[in-house]
Amino acid sequence: MAHHPAQDSPLGKSSAYVSQYDASLLFGIDRTTKWHELGFTAATLPYVGEDIWNCYELSWLLPSGKPVVAIGQFTVPADSPNIIESKSFKLYLNSLNQSVYADVAQVQALLETDLSAVAQAPVQVQIKTLAEVSAEGVQTLTGVCVDELDIQVSEYHAPAPQLLQCDTAQVEEQLHSHLLRSNCPVTGQPDWGSVHVHYRGAALDHASFLSYIVSFREHEDFHEQCVERIFLDLQRCLNPEFLTVSARYVRRGGLDINPCRSTHPITSTNPRLARQ
Repeated sequence: MAHHPAQDSPLGKSSAYVSQYDASLLFGIDRTTKWHELGFTAATLPYVGEDIWNCYELSWLLPSGKPVVAIGQFTVPADSPNIIESKSFKLYLNSLNQSVYADVAQVQALLETDLSAVAQAPVQVQIKTLAEVSAEGVQTLTGVCVDELDIQVSEYHAPAPQLLQCDTAQVEEQLHSHLLRSNCPVTGQPDWGSVHVHYRGAALDHASFLSYIVSFREHEDFHEQCVERIFLDLQRCLNPEFLTVSARYVRRGGLDINPCRSTHPITSTNPRLARQ
């Protein structure tokens, strides 16, 4: 098996939890290895988009010594040279726990500087209070949920784009499924997600789309790369006028990752779902 870049990261290894600020804990993973595997380079990306991370374990100390808790939202451009490895991200955020900052603005500026340096692209940071996030509430995905369709399934170990079928009729529609599951390529642990598709193009057969999503069930890839595969496979099948694929993943270690890829620039939203 080829050496995965994440195998050099803290992922899957025993790690000390540091509670004093340490930016060196962050670990970037080069995106180009997977881009080449999918058939493109940084200069020929077939999409635009971003990865939205939510952190539910963000905390630091005020000058008085009183702790602050908050929820962080981090937006990483999909064309950044690096993704941020999730365990290193968690360890880094934990290193703020016993560090003192004057106010939210100082924490936000620090996070933007450190995360942008690792991603090698500008990372946007929002820090929200628990009251603000509670007011946003739990939301649902738009469009048709295909999960209740009666399908026969036998493909689980690798994405199976040959399952996708479409009609010659041209439609615009939104579909979603909560049955997306894949495995971490380093630890083998399962990643659970919901996928949403909005497109205008050849009419996608809903049952074939569901069978295709289920085929990821034992596939090993990071969240970002699963969404890129889905985007590319649907693009080849549908020849769409426009296509947007996004996924909302269940959190692990206080972090969830929500990639979005699109043929056209869009304004991404960050709706928290029931499993998040």
